[in-house]
Amino acid sequence: MVSVAAMLSFNFFFLPPVGRFTIADPENWVALFTFLATALVASHLSDRAQQQALEARNSQRETEQLYALSRAILLTESNRSIGLQAAQSIAQIFELPVVAILDAKSGEVHRGGPSDLAPPLLDHLESVLKEVVRQGQLHRISDIEARPISLGGHPIGALALQGMAASDGAVQSVVNLVAIALERLRTQETASRAEAAKQSEEFKSTLLDAIAHEFKTPLTSIKAAATGLGMEKSVLPADQRELVVIIEEEADRLSHLVTEAVKMAEIDARKITPQKSSVEVLELFEDTRRSFEGRGADRVQLAAKPALRVWADRELIVLALRQLIDNALKYSGAESPVHLSADSESAAVLMRVSDQGSGIPERDAERIFEKFYRRTNARQVPGTGLGLHIAREIARVHGGDLRLDQSSAHGATFCLSLALAEEARS
Repeated sequence: MVSVAAMLSFNFFFLPPVGRFTIADPENWVALFTFLATALVASHLSDRAQQQALEARNSQRETEQLYALSRAILLTESNRSIGLQAAQSIAQIFELPVVAILDAKSGEVHRGGPSDLAPPLLDHLESVLKEVVRQGQLHRISDIEARPISLGGHPIGALALQGMAASDGAVQSVVNLVAIALERLRTQETASRAEAAKQSEEFKSTLLDAIAHEFKTPLTSIKAAATGLGMEKSVLPADQRELVVIIEEEADRLSHLVTEAVKMAEIDARKITPQKSSVEVLELFEDTRRSFEGRGADRVQLAAKPALRVWADRELIVLALRQLIDNALKYSGAESPVHLSADSESAAVLMRVSDQGSGIPERDAERIFEKFYRRTNARQVPGTGLGLHIAREIARVHGGDLRLDQSSAHGATFCLSLALAEEARS
């Protein structure tokens, strides 16, 4: 419009006949249209420069806002909700009346901004945010825009913004920053749970150590007294001699159980380091069977080559085998045998414990190694559900593993693998 007005003014005031909108000389038509073209081009270039300057200012402003938001997210206080702080920071930095962040994991909606939504609209917004997470698509409610928040291709929440005038790139950057904030929240929660679990395990280990110490003192006294009475067997009646033997055996068993409980707590708290050495497998088997004297040792049948040796901690492996044999004795018939065998495969020794019980259902094949897990049809048998877990942890701390080798209605076989000793390999 300015270019046309300037052309008409040029014609009226400068081209003859002056003072009229007519042109007498044909050559002046060329001058007039050249003037118009030049004015239009200059106007267009000026407008384009202004538009670019405006875009640059907007881009700079968005960059500053995104920087401020990223800084606010990085400096969030750990004692306050990270989602709430992120929503409040977005509303403050981008000057938005309403901001809502849905954390898909917890189902909690964090809101920020000076405006309060009416309860019906608020309920509707929350349902829309959940729908956005489910579908992974953009939704709009009037001037409120709800976008999915994704991390690694998986939806982890949704973000609703009212009156957001920034570019799509800036809005997507805000979504990505919120994703980082939510992931930081999850990482923080995981770290807190891990620290709490660690402290709980350390406390349990310390408590068991204290209890073991308190138990050991009276047990030692009981054992010494029973041993002293046993030395006077010639003057004791037969029934009292039998009672003295029972006291000695049960004191030894209780002392062994206390030591075993402490070892289990240390293994579970990852506070134990195996003292490895070259150990003959048959000796490990005999030590393990000996610990069941009076409790089914005659049912344990051994089979291993005399020269077969493993690189392991003797006490820990005996403890692991005890757990396996104890389970086999409890879950099989009172007279059925338990087979403890070993053979070598490549650079490993495979120790197998087989029973003739009812077997383990396929659905429980992996879960039986979880802490405190017990099968429904086995809960009438005394136990804590820790034996297989402890045995597998012992195997893994040696660099080996424990697995269910096979299971059927006629029994189950567990296989414990350990490294073959160097001299046995040659």
